Amino acid sequence: MTPSWFAQLPVPPVRSPVRLERLAWPDAAHTLQDVLLLPVGAMEQHGPHLPLHTDTVIAESTCQLASALTGAPVLPALGYSVSLGHTVKWPGTFSLFHETLMLTVREIAQWAADTGWNRLLIVNSHYGNDAALRCAVDRLRHDLGGNLLTATRNTWDLTPEIAGRFTHDAADWHANEAETSLMLFLDPAAVVKERLSTADDPDRTMGCVFPHRVAHTSLNGVTGRPSLGTVEQGALLISRMGDALADLIQKARVEHPPLTWAP
Repeated sequence: MTPSWFAQLPVPPVRSPVRLERLAWPDAAHTLQDVLLLPVGAMEQHGPHLPLHTDTVIAESTCQLASALTGAPVLPALGYSVSLGHTVKWPGTFSLFHETLMLTVREIAQWAADTGWNRLLIVNSHYGNDAALRCAVDRLRHDLGGNLLTATRNTWDLTPEIAGRFTHDAADWHANEAETSLMLFLDPAAVVKERLSTADDPDRTMGCVFPHRVAHTSLNGVTGRPSLGTVEQGALLISRMGDALADLIQKARVEHPPLTWAP
C-alpha cells in the first residue's frame, strides 16, 4: 500500500514501503537479513491546530518513505510513549512512564532477535522519548550483544540541515513551523487551518536551568511559529528526512563492530 502523499513528493519513490504487518510470515521471513525499522511517536497535545497523533504520523511517514527507497521492512508504529512533560492541562495527552516504554521496546527487540532479525533501528519523532530509548538500546546492547544490533535515531536531527529546519523558530520547539508544515503535507485534513494564524507562542525556556513542564512554558501547548507552515515546506522536509534515513539504513546493512571480542 502506497501512501497518497508519495505522488506529491518532489521525487516520488518508484516502489511501495514494506509494511511488515501486511505480509504473511513466509514473506516476512524474506526480510530477516535487512534492517528492521520501528517508528515511535506519541499521543499528546500538539497545540490548538495539530492532531494528537502528529509525532506518530511523522515517525511512520519517515519510515515508510525510507522503506520505499531501500526496501527495509517497517513495524507498526508505537503510538503511546513518554509525554509526561505535557501534563494533563490540555485534554488528549496519554503518557507511559519511561520504564514502560523501555520495557516495551526491549520486548519487541527480543522477539525480533528470537525470530531471526539481527539489526533494528528505532526511529523516534517525540523528544520526550529520547532518554528512555537510549537507555533501552544500552540495555539491549548488554542483553543481546551481537545477536541484535540496535540503535535509535530522532527524525528531527537526522542531518544538521534537518535539525536547523526544526529549531529555526524555537530551540525547545513543539507544534512549530516544521511540524505544522509536515502535517499540512502528510495529513492536511487533520490540521485545523483556521487556528494557524493565532497559534504562535514564543520559546520561554531560554536561560532556564531546569527542564520545566510544557504547562509552565506555553500558553496553548505550542512553542514556535506554526503560522509560517506551508505544504511546500512540508513536502521538502519529509523528502529530506526520508532520504537521510535511507542513507542510515544503507550504512546499517553492512556495518559490523570495528573489533571482534568474545566474553
